[in-house]
Amino acid sequence: MNNRNILVTILFLLFSGMAFGQHMLTYQSYVKDVERQDTTLVRVLENNGQLKIESLGNKVSNPIPGYAESVTCVDYLQDSVFTLLQYPDGRYYSAYPFSDNDVVFTKEGKEKVLGYYCFKYKTIINSNTIEVWMTKKPGFEATPMPQLGHLHSVMVRCVRNGNYVTDLSTIKTDKSAKNLIPSDKGERKTSRELSQLRKDKLVMRIPVFADEQIHFADYEPFQGEIPFDTTIHFSHGTVIVKRMQLPQLPEHYQIFAEIHQRSNGDAYDRTASVFVIPTEKDRSFRDGLQQGVEAVPVFEAKDGQQYQGIKAENDYLPLVELVRFFTSFGAGHFNDKVQIDGLTWTEENYYKQEVSELRDRLQGDVLIGAFIGNYDKGGHKLSLDLVAYPGEYEWHDEPCHQHSIPLFNTCNVLEMSGQNYGRLFATDSLETTFEIPEGATNIRLRYLSTGHGGWGGGDEFNPKGNVIYIDGVKRFSHTPWRCDCATFRDQNPVSGNFWNGVSSSDYSRSGWCPGTTTNPVFFDLGDLKPGKHTIRIAIPQGQDEGGSFSHWMVSGAILYETAK
Repeated sequence: MNNRNILVTILFLLFSGMAFGQHMLTYQSYVKDVERQDTTLVRVLENNGQLKIESLGNKVSNPIPGYAESVTCVDYLQDSVFTLLQYPDGRYYSAYPFSDNDVVFTKEGKEKVLGYYCFKYKTIINSNTIEVWMTKKPGFEATPMPQLGHLHSVMVRCVRNGNYVTDLSTIKTDKSAKNLIPSDKGERKTSRELSQLRKDKLVMRIPVFADEQIHFADYEPFQGEIPFDTTIHFSHGTVIVKRMQLPQLPEHYQIFAEIHQRSNGDAYDRTASVFVIPTEKDRSFRDGLQQGVEAVPVFEAKDGQQYQGIKAENDYLPLVELVRFFTSFGAGHFNDKVQIDGLTWTEENYYKQEVSELRDRLQGDVLIGAFIGNYDKGGHKLSLDLVAYPGEYEWHDEPCHQHSIPLFNTCNVLEMSGQNYGRLFATDSLETTFEIPEGATNIRLRYLSTGHGGWGGGDEFNPKGNVIYIDGVKRFSHTPWRCDCATFRDQNPVSGNFWNGVSSSDYSRSGWCPGTTTNPVFFDLGDLKPGKHTIRIAIPQGQDEGGSFSHWMVSGAILYETAK
């Protein structure tokens, strides 16, 4: 710094009333009038016009992947605010002028707060009322909240919406407060880029399928051990499966299935499913994939129809459905084939659904698959990621306390290999048994149901109640129905358009719409005692008409927790 700059700095300090020295201030935040609460502590180090602001919260002893040490620095003399992130593989920072903070405060007089004579200021930010009390008595400037702008004094108190309080707790001389802003701050980013970088590094994204084709084609039957990290096609290419080694995540992570799908030649709305194959019993759905549908247990209905692999048996568990979704009418491939004024077709369908409740099925050695029922050579393209968002910064190595018991799944993912549609409800109900272990809590049924039969009298277009019996007692009645299908018109370029202006994709349906997911429904079974129980599903399925028939795709699993 040359002599002129030194002089300018000295004059600034003198006229601003700022004292030379090194100081440490501690702030605590709390909710007003709430007893025995945790407080958040922030430390502000000050040295001749520079600040270093850092949290004094609980020390992260075992940080999650992507965690960064973060500090905010202020240089009043250079009119700059810095945010610095320190990662094991490098440093990043953003900087912006303090004067860019456009918060406008109104001065509301003087008050004595925490022993300091203060000026009170007030502003409103995004519907939040912010009140701050500032004092000039210490002779320097400091704030734990540089985002509130430059008020040329020391913040003593800040109150948000009348109840969330940040108070100055201690202020003292600290000779260690020097070199507060490092000369090497790392790679510079904009504030938005740095915020996105921080989030991206914290989120754990696990690619499963990348632009895989799901279509009707000739594939050699795959035999033998399924290798890790290799996509295998089954059932004439309409089912894809990958074996993966998935990490056991702490239970504070929320897990989502994120799906991108587009038509690669198929024009129709198709049933689709993302699933996990349980393998803890002697037999599994993997046998059906590799050996044919006759290799899984068969349920024979009263009318003689056979249904393969649809429910739990002593030596077998059905597929666990993560996400059921429905392709749209041709989004992607057919976008340039039809033009309608006022509509711009989406390039692909995007589905994202939380599956945290099935985390026990998404750890360790996992067979995960996807199905889109179609007879088209081009078919569809699909990508799938598992995306996990942390709920805290600490990594916990502990057993999973959330558990699932697969019960049934009539979604015939081996349709092209002869697996029957779920037509059994015309003459039968669907029944199986399960066992609740000792110590189980928060017991629930996770249930998905969609009705099909695509003509006026078919169950696709007629509401039907699903009745759920537990141990022979009617417990729940649920009618799957979606009446918002017209919302997704821009995803259905080759949906049929009728004389009255309605599109076929607009019609309400039994629990689904073209281009959407079907959300699971959760039923409380907290009163169930340990031991064996039965569950039975009854649906008044409609009668066949000519060559058309109705059917139901239902899947269910018991969820419960054990003590930590």
